Amino acid sequence: MGLQFVDADHEIEAAAGCTVSDIFKLYGEKAFRDGERKVIKRLLEDGPVILATGGGAFMDDETRQAIKEKGISVWLKADLEILISRTEGRPHRPLLQQGNPRDTLKRLMDERYPVYGQADIAVDAKNENPENTAQRVYDSIMESFTDD
Repeated sequence: MGLQFVDADHEIEAAAGCTVSDIFKLYGEKAFRDGERKVIKRLLEDGPVILATGGGAFMDDETRQAIKEKGISVWLKADLEILISRTEGRPHRPLLQQGNPRDTLKRLMDERYPVYGQADIAVDAKNENPENTAQRVYDSIMESFTDD
C-alpha cells in the first residue's frame, strides 16, 4: 500500500524509555493505557500509516473513536489455538505472565471479541505465512472501497 508500518507498542516504549512489561510492572495497566491512548492519537494525526496496536488498545472507547475518525480498523480474528501458538513463551505480553495463559486468552477473547466486532473489517487469521494474511487484509480493504 506504500504506507509506513508503525507498531504502537514500540512507539510507547520509545516515549516511555522502557518496555511495555516494565510500564505494567512499575505503573500498572491504567497508566499504560493512558499513555497508549495518547501515543495512538498522535500516530493517527501524523498521517496515513499501517498502525499495529496491542489487543487492549481497541477496548478503550476514546482510542476506538479516534481510529474510527482517522482510519480503517482491521481485526485479525484468531481462534484460541492460534493465539496460544503465537503468544507462547513471549515475555513481552504482561497480561499472559500471570496464571494459565490459555485461561487468560480465553477470558480476553470472551471480553474483547464483542468489541473487536466493531472493527470496520474482520479478517480471519489462519495458520499461514504473514504475506498471505497481509494480502487478504489488503483485498478486504480494497473491497470495502468498492462496496461504498
